[in-house]
Amino acid sequence: MKSSRLVSILLLLQTRGRMTAAQLADELEVSIRTVYRDVEALSAAGVPLYGDAGHAGGYRLVDGYRTRLTGLTADEAEALFLAGAPGPAAQLGLGSVLAAAQLKVRAALPQELRPHADRISGRFHLDAPGWYADADETPFLPAVADAVWNSRVLHVLYRRWREPTDVERRLEPYGLVLKAGRWYVVAGPGPRTYRVDQILRLDGTGEEFTRPDDFHLAAHWSAYQRDFHDRLRPGEAVVRLAPGVILDRAVDHRTEADGWTRVTVPIESVDHAHAEFLRLGAGVEVLEPPELRAKMARTVAELAERYGNSGAHSGD
Repeated sequence: MKSSRLVSILLLLQTRGRMTAAQLADELEVSIRTVYRDVEALSAAGVPLYGDAGHAGGYRLVDGYRTRLTGLTADEAEALFLAGAPGPAAQLGLGSVLAAAQLKVRAALPQELRPHADRISGRFHLDAPGWYADADETPFLPAVADAVWNSRVLHVLYRRWREPTDVERRLEPYGLVLKAGRWYVVAGPGPRTYRVDQILRLDGTGEEFTRPDDFHLAAHWSAYQRDFHDRLRPGEAVVRLAPGVILDRAVDHRTEADGWTRVTVPIESVDHAHAEFLRLGAGVEVLEPPELRAKMARTVAELAERYGNSGAHSGD
């Protein structure tokens, strides 16, 4: 809507300073002609902005001009307060900063939107960690965050899963990621990903590094997750499932004449898949790969022999 777009232009100029019509158009995903019309509408409404011609020109607000957040909708106000995660902020040493920022934003909200912000914070609480794991101890998280923010090199003693387990590393920390309650630092060279709770010792160097211009944390993390899942399940199995039996990861569903469904399932290994499919009991038949089918058959035969001879141990 035009009113929302006008507020966006105003806030962009207020937070970023001078911007060209092309930059505004790209940010708002509209044409440059639309930006020209919107700027004229803002000027007609009394907003003190002006444009400079030339290569270094652009639009800017008169120095000192600020606007209150009167353009926020109720949904935007609710989302703003839902986005504030006090737990992670506190871990980063920013708990009091977040609280102060929310207080200031609430004070700047129009009176009619304040109940919406209060309601969202009173009815929704974000708790990232899972049920069956204690929160990771991350004593070095604030120091890592400071190094990320200031582009400072770190020397760390890091514990990994393979031998040798404790290794020294020189890190150029590009960014931090919170995933399911666990903090990860993405760092060069590489870049590579490290669990912050596995840092045993950390020494700041004061040395600065240059973060690559083409590095984008969100895009890197998405690619890292895809690669992780590809490595986690490099193979696949073809199985038949009894009516009513469902496997979330199954693809290529084909219902057969007897009502069973033939599917393909990604697997990590034969041993892992063997244990997983055994939980389904008689509701699954493994067709491929041959080594997995043979392993399942041996287990089923052993179980049949054991339970077939159960009467010998019953005391009858």
